[in-house]
Amino acid sequence: MKQTPLNARHRALGAKMVEFGGWDMPVQYRGIIEEHQATRNAAGLFDISHMARFWVTGPQSEAFIQHINTFDVRNTAVGQSDYGLMCYEDGGIVDDIFVYHLADNEWMIVANASNAAKDWDWLTQHSSGFDVQLTDRSAELAMIALQGPSAEHILDPLTSADLTALPFHGITASSIGTAQGYVSRTGYTGEDGFEIFIPADQAAPVWDALLDAGSAAGLQPVGLGARDSLRFEPGLPLYGHEIERDINPYEAKLGWVVKLDKGDFIGSDALRMIKEHGPARRLIGLQMVGRGIARQGMPVQTTDGQEIGSVTTGMPAPTLGQNLAYALVASGSVKVGAEVDVLVRGKPVRATVVKTPFYKSRYKK
Repeated sequence: MKQTPLNARHRALGAKMVEFGGWDMPVQYRGIIEEHQATRNAAGLFDISHMARFWVTGPQSEAFIQHINTFDVRNTAVGQSDYGLMCYEDGGIVDDIFVYHLADNEWMIVANASNAAKDWDWLTQHSSGFDVQLTDRSAELAMIALQGPSAEHILDPLTSADLTALPFHGITASSIGTAQGYVSRTGYTGEDGFEIFIPADQAAPVWDALLDAGSAAGLQPVGLGARDSLRFEPGLPLYGHEIERDINPYEAKLGWVVKLDKGDFIGSDALRMIKEHGPARRLIGLQMVGRGIARQGMPVQTTDGQEIGSVTTGMPAPTLGQNLAYALVASGSVKVGAEVDVLVRGKPVRATVVKTPFYKSRYKK
């Protein structure tokens, strides 16, 4: 398995390690619920160095990103970033990405660790005909996330960036402790927070400095377990669950990042047709009423036994104290307030269709 530059730090902290996308990663340190609540109420520190970091440079870098991305980045100014999707010609999702505009003709794409090789091949394949240079800097750089309401207070003394002036989705070159890199106001938890990009050989001292600076504020290191529950509550999608090769953006409730009026891009023709006719399926939220936890792949059926879809993600939501789930079901099959059954180990367990997202951040900027 591959290791991030912080692998020894995780083991020294007593983390339970698991394989994830070919990486040896911490799933928890002191417990998933404790780490989840620490991030919601104070701050959490995440090693996300396993994610892919691709640089796009050259005079046609913006045009290339427009071609492979559903979002319209023409208004993504230098120092800003935006969320988008890479789609296949039929509208299915290659991956979701964050695109950062670092300088004129210089962009960074952050993609999922499990899709890194596939995404790199997709980008290089479709760069033909564009005057761009692609560079995979994933091994060269580490990536650390600091998330939660105390994140700005913890990071501020360690960075040269003016964090109070850094807007949501903003990114700036900055020192972080003894390292030089970038700080962005982005994250995957539904809270205020930052993602830090630094040379891999500087990751350990920066990690240590952040833990030390945040100890009095209740900062905790957080593993993949709470990272999943934190993204689940505010409805942030995960590849292989809410988004996938056979799921299109409109089914995943991500039509807001598909900008069909920007011109043609990979998958745009198919997505126009899907939008015009309506998606065959849609993502819904479920609150379990009966005893049982819905898990990915479990069938969802109407109360008279008609199967209408399946669960994409389900778990107890620590912030809300409820067993919740997302499910992809046939369009028009149920409405908010309706009751359905989830087949938990083959037995129907009652659930209610509820509005999503389940949790909305208290962060305002």
